[in-house]
Amino acid sequence: MRIMATISRTFAAGIAAAALILLPVLAQAQAKPMKIGFVNVARLLAESPQAAAASRQLDNEFGPRQRELVAKQKTLQERADKLKKDGAVMGAEERRNAEAGLRKDEREFARLADELREDVNRRQNEAIGKLRVDLGTEVAKFARQNGYDLIISDAAYVDPAIDITAQVLQALQAKP
Repeated sequence: MRIMATISRTFAAGIAAAALILLPVLAQAQAKPMKIGFVNVARLLAESPQAAAASRQLDNEFGPRQRELVAKQKTLQERADKLKKDGAVMGAEERRNAEAGLRKDEREFARLADELREDVNRRQNEAIGKLRVDLGTEVAKFARQNGYDLIISDAAYVDPAIDITAQVLQALQAKP
C-alpha cells in the first residue's frame, strides 16, 4: 500500500513538472493561430500549364501512331466494303482468300491498337505521377512562401475562404 502511494506521488509530481515545462510552449502555440489552406489537386492536374505541357508531349509522342492506326482502320473498312460488294461475283477460292486476308489484317490491327492503348496508358500514368510530384513540390513552396502551416488536398467539405487553388494556379502559371 505504501509503495502504491509513493508511485502515485511520483507520477503526479512528474505530470506536474511536465505541465510546467510545456505551459510556455502551449501558450505560445495558442497565441499564433494555424494558417490552413485547401488545394483541389484534380483542378491543378486539369488546369495547370504543366499538365497542358504533359498532354502536348503525349500527343506529340503518340500522335503519329494514332494517325497510322486511323489510316489502317480506314483501309480495312474499305476492303471489307469492297468484299461485301464484290463477294457475290468472286469465285469461292478468291472470296475465301480475301476473307482470310481481311481477318488476318483485322487481328493485326486489333493487336496494334491494344499495344498503342497500353503504351499510352503507361506513359499517361508516368506523366501524371511526375506531374503530381511536381505539383506537390510547388504547393509546398507556395505554402512556405505564404506562411501556411497546413495544406489539405482531400476533404469532405471545404470552406471557400481557405481554398487556395486559384492562387496556386496563378503561381504555377507565373512559373517559367
